Amino acid sequence: MIKRFIIFAMALMVAVSCIKDSNNSGEVFDIDPEETEQNPDDAVIAQGVLDEIVKNFSNPVEMAALLKDVGAPFSKKHLCPTDKIEKYDTDFKKAVGLGLLSCDLGYLNIYEETGTIVSYITVIKKLADDLDVGQFFDFTTLKQLAINNDNLDSLMFLSVNSFNRMDDHLREHGRSNLSSLVITGVWMEGLYLATQVLKDVPNKELRERIGEQKIVLEDIYEIVGTFKSDKNFNDLYKDLGELKELYDQVQISYEIGEPEMIEKDGILTVIQKETSFVEITDEQLQKIMSKAEKIRNKLISL
Repeated sequence: MIKRFIIFAMALMVAVSCIKDSNNSGEVFDIDPEETEQNPDDAVIAQGVLDEIVKNFSNPVEMAALLKDVGAPFSKKHLCPTDKIEKYDTDFKKAVGLGLLSCDLGYLNIYEETGTIVSYITVIKKLADDLDVGQFFDFTTLKQLAINNDNLDSLMFLSVNSFNRMDDHLREHGRSNLSSLVITGVWMEGLYLATQVLKDVPNKELRERIGEQKIVLEDIYEIVGTFKSDKNFNDLYKDLGELKELYDQVQISYEIGEPEMIEKDGILTVIQKETSFVEITDEQLQKIMSKAEKIRNKLISL
């Protein structure tokens, strides 16, 4: 389970990161560049928020890893359909779709649905190629490893290696408007999967993880808002704003624990541990679940 959790984490991180550089690759984005043009201050803010999202991205990943642990059976009905790839006919839709499907790929990986994994990798490759970021993926090897559970370590290595190469490259460039869409797609699908599972398998820890997404949503809302001068982004920004209003009622408190010393690369680092406590009522949870489902379904039918 731990191996699949790590693979899922890296799959999401790869999907989130590989898009960052697409705005610098010479592609023509189907959003009016004048409408999404940023001033330097906006660029700095967006990059800072993006870094914060990546730092907190373990939250939806850990939540997704819980799905199998709580005893929920695999359900294909929760996944985004792959038979309507032609509907992703703009870069906006392709970036969102890449995020949604990448999250589903992690869900499939956790449940070892190797037969379905291949079809999702195929669609993800198409979207990645269309967005001029397919060069970061060795899809042939990924397919071979995905259908052989004995090669999970190799699959993890390939994911980590790809991420490291992209991360080194992307840090030399600015982030793009596409990156916010992929991040939103990954996160939104993860939240949707968790809420659907919670309907069938009530679980205290999963409930709290859903409540904790308030933290990530605040950052996603801010970075999407950077591009709200564009109509598509503005519509998404408004939808996320409605979800944020519901999450604003959720209370999260923290208890500071004992600091821990760890050694990494010969350097001692102090890690401050903390425990979060989520206060979310049944009514608040139901409203969040309903709104999350509505937004997610809207994204897959763009």
